[in-house]
Amino acid sequence: DVQLVESGGGLVQAGGSLRLSCAASGFSAANYAIGWFRQAPGKEREEVACTSGSGGATWYADSVKGRFTISTDNAKNTVYLQINSLGPLDTAVYFCVADPDTWGLRLWMLTGIPYKWKYWGLGTQVTVSS
Repeated sequence: DVQLVESGGGLVQAGGSLRLSCAASGFSAANYAIGWFRQAPGKEREEVACTSGSGGATWYADSVKGRFTISTDNAKNTVYLQINSLGPLDTAVYFCVADPDTWGLRLWMLTGIPYKWKYWGLGTQVTVSS
């Protein structure tokens, strides 16, 4: 069974950094599309970063460009989201997502054709204090 388990969230002061981890099992993260979403209280879920596979294309939401970096450790089958210069608006539950359709994700990146993620983790809470 495919499983995604997030960790690394916590309480951090504004300006600080965190590295979120997503441990994948049941599939090879190197060959899957992987992404990160977040949902703040009272707000809609927002996609913040994704990659079409290890060494593949990456995408970032405008709100996080230059501060967030998605990466994959193939040996550990783990995906990371490095978050720098945290601010209160980054407070949210962060979810890891995965899907075997890497070409569909690349098509979304290029054209905006809707893409639906198949697998979701349970999330990890990030709270930024001002």
